[in-house]
Amino acid sequence: MRISKMFIKVTLIVAMILSLIGCKANDETTKEGKTTIRFATWDNAETLVFQQEMVDKFNAESDTIKVELESYGDNYDTKITASMGSNDAPDVMYMWNYPKYGEGLLPLDDLINSEGAEYKDNFYETLWNYNSINGVTLGIPVGYTTHVLYYNKDLFDQAGIDYPTNEWTWDDVRTAAEKITNTENKIYGIAFPIQPDPYDYEMFAWSNGGAFSDTQGNVSGVLDSAETAEPFQFFQDMLKDGIAIGTEDYGDNNFTIGKVGMIINGAWPISKFEDAGLNFGVEVLPRFDEATPAASILSSSGVGISKTTKNQEAAWEFVKYWTGEELNKARIGYELPVLKSVAESEKLTSHEIYAKFYTMLEQSSEFMPSSFINVDWASLSEKLSLALEEILNSNSFRNAQEAFQDAAK
Repeated sequence: MRISKMFIKVTLIVAMILSLIGCKANDETTKEGKTTIRFATWDNAETLVFQQEMVDKFNAESDTIKVELESYGDNYDTKITASMGSNDAPDVMYMWNYPKYGEGLLPLDDLINSEGAEYKDNFYETLWNYNSINGVTLGIPVGYTTHVLYYNKDLFDQAGIDYPTNEWTWDDVRTAAEKITNTENKIYGIAFPIQPDPYDYEMFAWSNGGAFSDTQGNVSGVLDSAETAEPFQFFQDMLKDGIAIGTEDYGDNNFTIGKVGMIINGAWPISKFEDAGLNFGVEVLPRFDEATPAASILSSSGVGISKTTKNQEAAWEFVKYWTGEELNKARIGYELPVLKSVAESEKLTSHEIYAKFYTMLEQSSEFMPSSFINVDWASLSEKLSLALEEILNSNSFRNAQEAFQDAAK
């Protein structure tokens, strides 16, 4: 039997490639005597630098595990979807869209229970709702923010208005906005985004006895109800009356330069406002009903473990590190701690600013976003986006209930 020189050459090349691959795998897993796990993040810029430093710290301290940080940035969803589809998902990954990715994540309840009751109890209870699907825990909370009312103290002082309190209603907001507004100087009482994220704005419906869907995900009779529409019609009326302004963002830029008295937002712009030297305060969200405290949506990040990981034990050890007390403290400034022990030790629950976010967390425990319970949220979200823009954009100013009725069809 004759074998060609070309066949021998190709065979040798293939053997060399396989040898190199084997050497690389050996370098990563056995040379250092560590199990290698992949950790995917959506962060970039300064927060990515911080994350790499924390990963490096873990690697330096661990004798058995090596973590490789993979930054997907703006392509996070695309890459996570593709990796799950090809059974090549990272061992550990940042997560928030559990309805979309839940089937590819490892249920964590047994691992959580193995740590003892104190472990789970140290997390704020409401956060588990945002990291679970149908009662199954799929992620460990990393950070969160609720929404609050920001107010410019200087503009309030100039208008002779007392600062907001935790008993303020939206009628109080309207009265304050009327006094703050100075159209000649282009100063307005409050700002509303003309294209808000539907996920964020369901909280206003909750606070008025409405919602975008019921607890089974049905929209009929809920989304198209008067209770759901009334808050948004109230906002539109303020815009029509010229005491509010519609903005491309959530009002942050106008607030920073002193052109808006109040905005509604999460904790993200705090550092920005402080760096600008802004004299501001925060208060819990105003009520629509004097007898009922307002509720807030949560923007919550977590970390999950791939269902296909071959390194479950190592992945869990890293997850505990990433969500533990040390990193909860290190992230203060751009994420609020999810651990009660850290919030208490750092005195955040009595802090002039941060305490309001924790109060809103407690007030919002009974609510669940429609994105977690409506099976067709992607389609519903598009309809809601259009409805909210029609309601809040001055080019349309459509009746709120009519807009939601169309979205409910």
